[in-house]
Amino acid sequence: MSDTNEIEESTTDAPLALPLDAWHRARGGRMVAFAGYVMPIQYDGIMAEHLWTRESAGLFDVSHMGQLILSGEGVDAAIETLVPGDIAALAEGKQRYSLLLAEDGGVLDDLMITRAPMGLYVVVNGAVKWDDIAHLREHLPAEINISHLEDRALLALQGPKAVDALKRIVPRVDKLFFMEAGSFFWGLEPLWISRSGYTGEDGFEISIPAEHAAEFADLLCAQPEVKPIGLGARDSLRLEAGLPLYGHDLDPATDPIEGDLAFAISKRRRTEGGFPGADRILKALANGAARKRVGLLVDGKMPVREGALLFAGTDVVGEVTSGGFAPTVNAPIAMGFLAAPHSAPGTNLEAEVRGKRVPVTVTTLPFVPHHYQRKGAAQ
Repeated sequence: MSDTNEIEESTTDAPLALPLDAWHRARGGRMVAFAGYVMPIQYDGIMAEHLWTRESAGLFDVSHMGQLILSGEGVDAAIETLVPGDIAALAEGKQRYSLLLAEDGGVLDDLMITRAPMGLYVVVNGAVKWDDIAHLREHLPAEINISHLEDRALLALQGPKAVDALKRIVPRVDKLFFMEAGSFFWGLEPLWISRSGYTGEDGFEISIPAEHAAEFADLLCAQPEVKPIGLGARDSLRLEAGLPLYGHDLDPATDPIEGDLAFAISKRRRTEGGFPGADRILKALANGAARKRVGLLVDGKMPVREGALLFAGTDVVGEVTSGGFAPTVNAPIAMGFLAAPHSAPGTNLEAEVRGKRVPVTVTTLPFVPHHYQRKGAAQ
């Protein structure tokens, strides 16, 4: 399978090596430039890696992501001037998906914010982390400290058997539920672990000192449930899960309502406002957006890729932003933006691929149900 167009990127600067660069190469990783780094796109093949993660547990290196600690008096109120989430209500060890917003309400990045003992632990996308850090430094008060944890790697262990593998190495990690995090130890090494990820499966993200990442990754891959997985399968997994990829399905021209991310606007903030673009966003929340991010089922075997125009008859009504073959669905799928009148599930449209029209049908997201281990949910 070669549907990797969503995740291969060029860079004008020489890409950097991640802490696990030699580890990936030793395991046969095919390396590509992505987000300013050299990263593995696959090991045994994207299809096999995708299906292994859905059935067992896959280990992803996501150390290109930016790990930040925001701290200082008034940090909650300060960050709430830049994101639409209720950060003040976030209890220690709880995590929240949020959005870094431009002045007009466009999305500068999507990120994860967790209340940690040392402050707010924030994970931002690798491709825009330096822009995010600059934006935070410019807009947060001087008394708010921003620490970039450049000496730590970030691993994601994803899949229904991830918990079985990880709890052998890190006892009691199975006590976490989805969107919870805590401090753990592997021997004497401090780990910060959250039960989260970006595949739609149960799993964990593990922050570890970079110098020990290879040894820890070896230990994980020694577990029978675990194999290393590349960026190609990470992209197809998140697409099946209906999760947007920043720079493709989200960008500064997109507001949260268009992006189908209204859940990221907390109840209190909907009442109080006070975040960038609040007037625009709350108006769209009340009245509906002019366009909407949707899922698309493709009729036939031809992949519909990013950039394909969507037609209702002779009228262009939208554009595909992510697309490729979905191994779990066993068919091509796509996500994109459609004018609101054409965005209802079941709407039949056409995508233009290499000068030909391919029938597509609007569908609800996700394509594959999420399997998060939520607190209080029936097991």
